[in-house]
Amino acid sequence: MKSRRITQDKVVYFINYILLTLLLIVVLYPIIYIISCSFSSGDALTSGKVKLFPVGFTLDSYKTVFKYKSIWTGFQNSVVYTVCGALISIVLTLFAAYPLSRDDFRGRKIFTGIFLFTMMFSGGLIPTFLLIKNLKLINTMWAIVLPGAVSAYNVIVARTFFNQTIPKELLEASKMDGCTDFKFFSKIVIPLSKPIIAVLSLWVTVSLWNSYFNPMIYINSVDKYPLQLVLRKILLMSQVDLSSANVDPIMVAKNRYLSEMLKYGTIIISSLPLMIVYPFVQKYFVKGVMIGSVKG
Repeated sequence: MKSRRITQDKVVYFINYILLTLLLIVVLYPIIYIISCSFSSGDALTSGKVKLFPVGFTLDSYKTVFKYKSIWTGFQNSVVYTVCGALISIVLTLFAAYPLSRDDFRGRKIFTGIFLFTMMFSGGLIPTFLLIKNLKLINTMWAIVLPGAVSAYNVIVARTFFNQTIPKELLEASKMDGCTDFKFFSKIVIPLSKPIIAVLSLWVTVSLWNSYFNPMIYINSVDKYPLQLVLRKILLMSQVDLSSANVDPIMVAKNRYLSEMLKYGTIIISSLPLMIVYPFVQKYFVKGVMIGSVKG
């Protein structure tokens, strides 16, 4: 009986290894393909010769990116939007979540219900646009940062983390020592909440960094475009067919090569910051998600 169970376990492990290997291939192939394209020649890209490894190895993609001023302007704008937006979002989320985790906070169930209501119902795109317009936030950084600064889901996750992690006895002991609520929150709660702060920071940062729809609606000036809008512009440029126009064929080919190289080079450049940041917050990620994911 025991040997039969061991055999069944081996079969299950084998199937798991096969499925995980297939999943790894599905995830890794697009990444390897994009990296290979960024190191391939323009002719290889336009003719579809790149399958897995670089064809006609060259650094022209990155040289083109470094020469393209709009990319670095967009990169700078994305950094500003992401950093400011993440700081504002984390501060507001923590200040909203901690009172909801306190049993002595009157009306906390009502406020929690209001937060939950906003997760299921919203004003919609047009009312939101009219609100942003009436507040005179169009074509400003605040049109990107403020509307999504507080996520109801993030507030609920942070509230659950505080409920399960911060002992009530710690609050009672601090009050006996004359500690105020704000001092307890800033000196004790925040240092003990590094895992959930890291998780929320990663979520908000990824969302802001990859955001292009809100900037596309609210930002009118090209010099204020984030990197994702610049990349969208490059992708649209690569889809323009100039062959039917009265343009020199050599210039058509050069423009096509340029747009293709810009496209893949910019994708790599735009992905690097998050790839660099993630390893530093990964040790908090699993702990923060598991503790904060049980909604009570």
